Amino acid sequence: MDLTKITSPQFLKKMSIAELEDLSADVRKFLIEQLSTTGGHIGPNLGVVELTIALHKVFDSPKDKFLWDVGHQAYVHKILTGRACEFGTLRKYQGLCGFPKRNESEHDVWETGHSSTSLSGAMGMAAARDIKGTKEYVIPIIGDGALTGGMALEALNHIGHEKKDMIVILNDNEMSIAPNVGALHSALGRMRTAGKYNWVKDELEVLLKKIPAVGGKLASTAERIKDSLKYLVVSGMFFEELGFTYLGPIDGHNYNDLIENLKYAKKTEGPVLIHVVTKKGKGYEPAESDKIGTWHGIGPYKIETGDVLKPVGAPPAWSSVVSETVRKIAREDERVVAITPAMPVGSKLENFAKEFPERMYDVGIAEQHAVTMAAGLATQGMKPFVAIYSTFLQRAYDQVVHDVCRQNLNVFFGIDRSGLVGEDGETHQGVFDIAFLRHLPNMVLMMPKDENEGQHLVYTANKYDGGPIAIRYPRGNGLGVKMDEELKEIPIGSWEVLKEGTDAAILTFGTTIGMALEAAEALSKDDLSVKVVNARFIKPMDEAMLHDLFKSGLPVVTIEEAVLQGGFGSAVVEFASDHGYTNRVVRMGIPDRFIEHGSVAELMNEIDLTAAKVVENVKLISSRRKQKRA
Repeated sequence: MDLTKITSPQFLKKMSIAELEDLSADVRKFLIEQLSTTGGHIGPNLGVVELTIALHKVFDSPKDKFLWDVGHQAYVHKILTGRACEFGTLRKYQGLCGFPKRNESEHDVWETGHSSTSLSGAMGMAAARDIKGTKEYVIPIIGDGALTGGMALEALNHIGHEKKDMIVILNDNEMSIAPNVGALHSALGRMRTAGKYNWVKDELEVLLKKIPAVGGKLASTAERIKDSLKYLVVSGMFFEELGFTYLGPIDGHNYNDLIENLKYAKKTEGPVLIHVVTKKGKGYEPAESDKIGTWHGIGPYKIETGDVLKPVGAPPAWSSVVSETVRKIAREDERVVAITPAMPVGSKLENFAKEFPERMYDVGIAEQHAVTMAAGLATQGMKPFVAIYSTFLQRAYDQVVHDVCRQNLNVFFGIDRSGLVGEDGETHQGVFDIAFLRHLPNMVLMMPKDENEGQHLVYTANKYDGGPIAIRYPRGNGLGVKMDEELKEIPIGSWEVLKEGTDAAILTFGTTIGMALEAAEALSKDDLSVKVVNARFIKPMDEAMLHDLFKSGLPVVTIEEAVLQGGFGSAVVEFASDHGYTNRVVRMGIPDRFIEHGSVAELMNEIDLTAAKVVENVKLISSRRKQKRA
């Protein structure tokens, strides 16, 4: 079937099971071929082909509402709703988004990118439906990994209490990004092996109804027998206790089972949970046999072998530089403990876990718990290292404020994927962490110019006993600089002059150091001498150097790959204002809007965060200074 000709999922209504199976094969072939060139979340999508097709066959989108938790698994949904013809642009600049996007299609009713939000969103939609008196179905689809998120459990509790009509699809593939952890995951494992609880319960209910009614005592005894069945058939029937009708577990690749249970759920009043067991990566051997999450989301690859197309001889990944330095330090310091919320692979902590299994904790998709657990460790004299993506640290903001900073505890945050991350788009851009961390009392925030300075800042963080400290670092690889063999401390709050200058000063750090040096070199050809400062400590700033700069009368340009409002540039302006300096300060950074997907270079160009713009700004403020001198 030519999938690019699909405009609506309505064609599924008339298809037989055999035709649906043929369509599944076509969809898998299409995904494997397309994603080999664009990259993307192939494992999750190969696993939900039959489930997605069955949902669209039984329900009527967009009237009926599908909420894809996280959104990693929404590619098949996009194909069935008329977007296959755009897949060549997937995750590319101004192309098809890798996640559900409301302005992309009327069938995308809920935008995601972070996990565990679908159930709460579904509760809101169900409440609105009931207030308005409409009759649509609300169907959140959530993975077993996302179900470990506290927000999902809060929503389950509320949905069960309110008894709202809702059909929750639990897509149980035993993996989220990395293998799932936790007691709830173990309970789901027991359910998988327990068989179809609901059908056994129904048969017993029919039998009980045949017993003559000879008084309340017998009736109540029969009811207790029925209720106790859940404990005999499935150990710890968690969902039924929360008020859900539980269906499953069922084979998520069997159309007969899927369609039968979906139709049964449509006729059932109150909240229903359908436990669907799927195979992540199904239909493509490299993805299907993946046990550590490599094929969850991946770049371009060779279809025949599954080999990922990566540059040969590239410098080490930033995640690896940081985690390996932590591992090196842990050999000498038994207080070091690593914690990550379901990202051991992305954060490159596999080697740490192998060497120090008793000091490595993957807590699952539970960022709040990860941060507060680290706080607890710190109260007992340990040195916890929390490896977490910038975009996911947002989810634990109160814990950083209340449990870490307020108690001034020695927790070390490794803020991975800071700055623009590119193809994953606005839900994953790590551009807010400076703004939401720098105003917190006791917090130290830093970012290295290269991987050699990075390893020294990691060492500095471990030596620091003054409270919370964080290092932010970008997605991707380092610069390939020579690495010192011996680690050394860098004085907290100290900046570094990379180039002297007398006409203007550029203050920046991390990924934009190269931009500043490039601009300074271009300006030198126009006889403008520009000082470039590596402002590696975002908080505290090097106030002695700032006083010298402002007293000299130099105009200043600040550059940050982060939001301008409340960012580093704002801190410099605040310093100038607090001390009565009137030097001109131009701030460059991320504007006040969400940045969509595309390559980092394309996005930087779109928002005018370029060396050419730095040159333009320096010329503007330095010419005004020269006019004043004249």
